[in-house]
Amino acid sequence: MSQWKQIQQLEIRLLEQVDYLYDDNFPMDIRQGLASWIESQDWDTAVNDESMAGVLFTNLLTQLERVRSQEQNFLQRHNMKIIQQQLQLKYATNPAVMARVISTCLREERRILSSACMQEQGPLEKSLQNSVAFERQKNMDNRVGIIRGSVQLMDQAVKYIEDMQDDFDFRYKTLQSRESTDRNSDVMKQEVTRLQEMLNRLDFKRKEILSKMDVVIKEIDDLMTSQLNPELQDWKRRQQIAAIGGPLLTGLEQLQSWFTLTAQSLFQIKRQLDKLGELVVKVTYESDPIPLQKPQMEERVKYLIYHLIKSSFVVEKQPCMPTHPQKPLIIKTGVQFTTKVRLLVKLPEVDYQLKVKTTFDKDLPPGRVSRQFFILTNNTKVMDIEDYSNGCLSVEFRHLLKEKKYINGTKGNEGLLSVTEELHSLSFEACFTVQGLTIDLETCSLPLVVISNVSQLPGGWASVMWYNLLTDEPRNLAFFGNPPRASWSQLSEVLSWQFSTFAGRGLNKEQLTMLGEKLFGQHASCSDYQVSWSKFSKENIPGKPFSFWMWLDSILELIKKHLLPVWNENYIMGFVSKEMERALLKDKEPGTFLLRFSESHLGGITFTWVEHGDNGEVKFNSVEPYTKNRLSALPFADIIRDYKVISDGVVPENPLKFLYPDIPKDEAFGRLYNSQPSKVHPYIPSTLIPISEMRSNASTTPRSCQSPEPPMTPGEFDMLNEHLCFDIDTMSSPYSE
Repeated sequence: MSQWKQIQQLEIRLLEQVDYLYDDNFPMDIRQGLASWIESQDWDTAVNDESMAGVLFTNLLTQLERVRSQEQNFLQRHNMKIIQQQLQLKYATNPAVMARVISTCLREERRILSSACMQEQGPLEKSLQNSVAFERQKNMDNRVGIIRGSVQLMDQAVKYIEDMQDDFDFRYKTLQSRESTDRNSDVMKQEVTRLQEMLNRLDFKRKEILSKMDVVIKEIDDLMTSQLNPELQDWKRRQQIAAIGGPLLTGLEQLQSWFTLTAQSLFQIKRQLDKLGELVVKVTYESDPIPLQKPQMEERVKYLIYHLIKSSFVVEKQPCMPTHPQKPLIIKTGVQFTTKVRLLVKLPEVDYQLKVKTTFDKDLPPGRVSRQFFILTNNTKVMDIEDYSNGCLSVEFRHLLKEKKYINGTKGNEGLLSVTEELHSLSFEACFTVQGLTIDLETCSLPLVVISNVSQLPGGWASVMWYNLLTDEPRNLAFFGNPPRASWSQLSEVLSWQFSTFAGRGLNKEQLTMLGEKLFGQHASCSDYQVSWSKFSKENIPGKPFSFWMWLDSILELIKKHLLPVWNENYIMGFVSKEMERALLKDKEPGTFLLRFSESHLGGITFTWVEHGDNGEVKFNSVEPYTKNRLSALPFADIIRDYKVISDGVVPENPLKFLYPDIPKDEAFGRLYNSQPSKVHPYIPSTLIPISEMRSNASTTPRSCQSPEPPMTPGEFDMLNEHLCFDIDTMSSPYSE
């Protein structure tokens, strides 16, 4: 079943999450109309390959045109034409952006499907859903809208005061121009009385507008303190969670809208205060409220503008190597990485180009790290307006990092932390003037891990996960000096995200329970059980030469490169122990087998099947684990199809009959088999056949079948057959059993 068909069968709650993924950047109409084609393309690779992204973009437009030409509904055909034109305008010059959008949507769909497999959501995902609650967003929209409306009304009030003052000024000057002999007349007295009434009304209106301004300024101050800044911090926290495989990061456009509308209100109030200052120059009087209150209000408005814009300078895209787009915050020396900063406020004017400077490990205390680095490429760029950002400024950097060489002396604080526990930071600075107000901007990336060899990547990713899981501090570079523990409920959720991100399907509750038992035995059922950093990533599993995380990461790599179709069909039980394996199989039909990951090998998968002897004895047979080297020679589904066992001179047969619990082997794996080799004359077609030799003195529970590496060709099998001195009937095809 296609991914899109599975999505359509989800419950309403999850479908609402899917709906949130699709907008003008990637309309759902395209996802629906080109579902099969979209899922068959390699969008992940295209993100970092401009030429491939260009080809996919052209092909997508071609596919869209084909679907549109076949559409019978006129309105649908018209809408698809509009979508096609919008895509051309948006992505023609940068098709890699489109590839990134589609890749992200497909990955998030897989995560949602994975969450549907779990009986309940994890604590992190629950907290994130609460934080983006619709009601809270609605309240924020209403509050920002009310403030904008109040400021607009104050504009009208200031204009009314200006007109009133002009009228008063005209009458007053007219009265002054009259002859002194007329000043005692009744008409003159009436005019003076009228002027006094106008001045009283003007004074009342001035006090009224200042009072309204004071209320609105306080409302904006409270909005920024109680809602806007918390929303920004919430977005930053969700960015951390998204970085380690959590729910798709959304909400930046909404946040930008709130910041910009609030800034526009403040700038408008500042102009209104400037206008009141101009009015005072023309008309003032004793106890005039404007000179008394305006300076204090101006300072408050400037303060709010300064802090609003300063806080709106954010890292939109955390540092990431294009070669590992799903593992951000890890940088390898000599390999290009990208990062992007953005100003969430749309500025009314900037007096000069806004230049942003990047600095690596700025203000880092001496001795904090054992290695020091510098940016090899230009570290200053000018922010520019992107079309899709609604006029906001942003800039993307592409940097190379190089380690400083030390001729004499040591590097510094050596030996305290491993390379992958040593955290670094990338800082961004800018300075500009807007409406006479000079603002210094500064922000920084989340802590980074710098590696010099790809073999350090698993350890680096463990550090990135642990940090962003357990703290929302933006720059705690000393975190691994005393790393906190994680509860199993937190950690298990993040581990499931790793499988949904890198392998397409997350872990269900049973698999997570098995993993918990692997990590800390009987305490696995306790969601509050605390896991130390050392136990997760540094200490070896008892009796094994590797840590829990190294074992799990090797499984992820194996699935991603060799087992993806089988894994996504949910055919791999995975983390079952040998004891549980025997308990599950003992009462099943002979030939029933299950697939699990090896506990003794890094990145190995094995299968165990059950047999019943004539005396009722139950026997279990486990094949030597298949690793990446062997799976590179033959797909795993084909291994299951063609697997043979030689035992005591018996004609080789495939002992695998039913996938646990009772699915016929060919029914389960038939769609995943490679097609039969075509017959190209004058050569006889051949194939690789996996064979195990079972010794007659093998133990009964369980027996281990030694399997040649790589799997045998038919020629090698014939030679083995000859040396074993038993006959095999002629096979009509390489696949006959």
